[in-house]
This record gives sequence, structure tokens and C-alpha cells, in this order.
Amino acid sequence: MKLQRILGLLSAAAMSVVLAGAASAQDKTVKIGAIFPLSGNAASAGVHAKAAIETAVEIINSGNPALGNLPVTKNAGLKGLGGAKVEVVFADNQGSPAVGQNQALRLITEEKVVALTGAYQSGITLTASAIAEKYGIPYVNGESVAANLTERGFKWFFRVTPVAADFAQIYLDFLKDMKAGGQKVDNIALVHENTEYGTSVANVITSLFKQNGIAIAQDIAYSANTTDVQSQVLQLKDKKPDVVIMISYTSDAILYAKTFQALDYKPPMMIADNAGYSDPSTLKAVGKQIQGIFNRSSFAIGAAGTPTFLINEIYKKKSGGDDLDDTAARQMQGFFVLIEAIDRAGSTEPAKIQAALKATDLKPDQLIMGYKGVKFDEKGQNVLAAGLVIQWDGENYVPVWPKQLAKTAPVFPYKGW
Repeated sequence: MKLQRILGLLSAAAMSVVLAGAASAQDKTVKIGAIFPLSGNAASAGVHAKAAIETAVEIINSGNPALGNLPVTKNAGLKGLGGAKVEVVFADNQGSPAVGQNQALRLITEEKVVALTGAYQSGITLTASAIAEKYGIPYVNGESVAANLTERGFKWFFRVTPVAADFAQIYLDFLKDMKAGGQKVDNIALVHENTEYGTSVANVITSLFKQNGIAIAQDIAYSANTTDVQSQVLQLKDKKPDVVIMISYTSDAILYAKTFQALDYKPPMMIADNAGYSDPSTLKAVGKQIQGIFNRSSFAIGAAGTPTFLINEIYKKKSGGDDLDDTAARQMQGFFVLIEAIDRAGSTEPAKIQAALKATDLKPDQLIMGYKGVKFDEKGQNVLAAGLVIQWDGENYVPVWPKQLAKTAPVFPYKGW
């Protein structure tokens, strides 16, 4: 009798463990850390990044079969982890590399996140990802383009976006095509903020153009926190370049647009390196003053009923009515790639997530971006990232190059206001 009672108790205990295990699988959450500038000069970009990530979380946790082949959207929660939900802990990097680094440390050691994403500014991604590397935590970046981020020999850092070298090649090929069509493009000026992002992109453009026999006539660096760019604009006005390439964040992009108008300066052609010139805040503030500016992009909102259209409708409810721009879309794409890898790994163990990320092989129809796919090389860089040139018509950005992707032909000269 005593033996039967013991066996009964053991059986009950075993059953409770099984039930508890089933319950924990249902209640389990996958906690991700997201580091963005939610205050400071780049706060608008950070707020839109947060809205993009929140949109992805809603889609993943609720399920949305209307989104075609987009991974981790058909079921409510992650099928590979028994329906586990995704939770994101947001951290404000305040536009500071030191703060971003401290936030990464906090998210890993206190919040116990299983992976990180962010941090918009390349200089902050640099420091935050170094902490993730130290602790062996996967870090998936969707938007930072500084070349050196994937040149550090890191094993836990993965970048989904095209990088500075990709965009430099796009600018070079675009300008060659424009020259063949009769546009003057021989005298080129680079205007860039002087943190990791602006300096890296400017150096990559200068190097590639030099290899192709094109010299940069002016290289104008400035502080992203500056409140006066009159001297920089006067330098441009004095030298009269054929093409001005702007590498700026939001507050400085707005400042330059206003200063161009105040000093009545319009270059024949102006190209923006995304960033501040894609930010909805810039377009609201100075959209009428930068008509005709070219920009780089990898994203377009599709026709009604398409996955990108449906996602944008959800996003607008979280962004105060703003459409999904290229930067926020790249951040969202990076997040989807991270969650797809976790789902495929069927685990929240960092090493298993890392292995799944290394094995990622997504096709174009599984993405919201116009990439050729997502596949990482040994450095953690997506080798299938791609882009195009768009032009601002005063109300919308329209694809204009390459020809097979264009909705209209490029318009010259730069109109401004």
C-alpha cells in the first residue's frame, strides 16, 4: 500500500511537471533588446524605428496570413518555440556611444535579453555591438552602414542592410549613366557629418570614385550637432560643384535645407545618403525646400493589398500617420530576420540563434525590402542586399534609377524650393 502511494505521488509529480512544461511553453516569451535614439537630435528616427519594431511584434504575435511568404507571420507567436510570444525591451541611447554601450550591458545583464537590435547611428552600433560580442549575444543590425562594423572579426554581429560600399557603387553607376545622358557630373562635393557614419561613408565614396578616375573636388566635414552651417554652404556656393552628395542626420539635414534657401544656393544635382533625408520629420519640415533631391533606397510601399501596403497600414497607426520610410523599413527587416532565425533555431540559447543566423537563406519574396535575399558571409554581412535611386517630387519619393526599376525618368536640374 505504501509502495502504491509513493508511486501515485511520483506519478502525480511527473504529471505536474509535464503540465508545467506545457504551460511554460505557452507562456514563454522571447525577450529582445532594441537600442535606438529615443531622445536627442536623432529622436525622430528612433521613434519611427520603435514604431517599426512594434509593428513587427504585433504581426508576429498575432499572426497575419495575408502577408504572403513573409516568415513568422502566418501563426500567432513562434511555431518553433511552441507559440512563444516576442517581447521587446526598448532602450534610449540618447545619441551617445557611451550611453548605447551602457544600455547594451543593462539589457544583457539585467533584462536577460537573448538578442539585440539597433542602434541607428553607426557610432553607437559600434559600441553596443562590442558589448554583445563580449557576452556572446547575437546582435542583428538592419540599418547602420559604416563599413568597419563588419570588419572587426566579430562572430555575433549580423548586418542585413546594404552598406556604404554598395551605395557608393550605386552613386557611381548612377552618375555615369547621367553623364552619358548629357549631365555634368565631373565636379563633385561631399558634405558629411563627422561621426562614424558620415566619415565612413565619405571615405568609401572617395576611395571608389578615385579608383574609377573621379576626384572629389570638395570634402566638407561638420559636426552633426552644429547649429550653423553657413560657412559650409558658402564654400559650396564659391566652388560651384556639379553634384553635391549630402551625408546627414535629421536635424542637420533640416538645417542645411533652410540655409541653402537663406543663402539662395542650389547645386545642379543633389544626392542624399538616406538617413536624415528619409526621415518623415525632415520631409514635413523642409519637403518643399528640397524638391528634386535624389536619395538611395531599398524600399517601396506596394499597391493596395500587397504585403508592404498592409504592413504600412499597421505601421501608420503606431507612427502617428507617417508612412514607413526606407530607414524604418530596413530596421523592421532586420528584426524579422532575427526572429525568423530564432523561430528556426527552436531555441533562445544564444549559440543556437547564432548558428541559425549563419544558416539564413531568405529569398526576395520572403522580404519587405527590395533585396535579392538575405544570406550572411563570414563577416556577418548580407551579401544579397541591394538598392536603387529615388527622387523627391515635393510630396513623394519616386524610383528613377536603374531604368528597369524606375517609375519615371530623373528630373534635372535640382529644383529646391
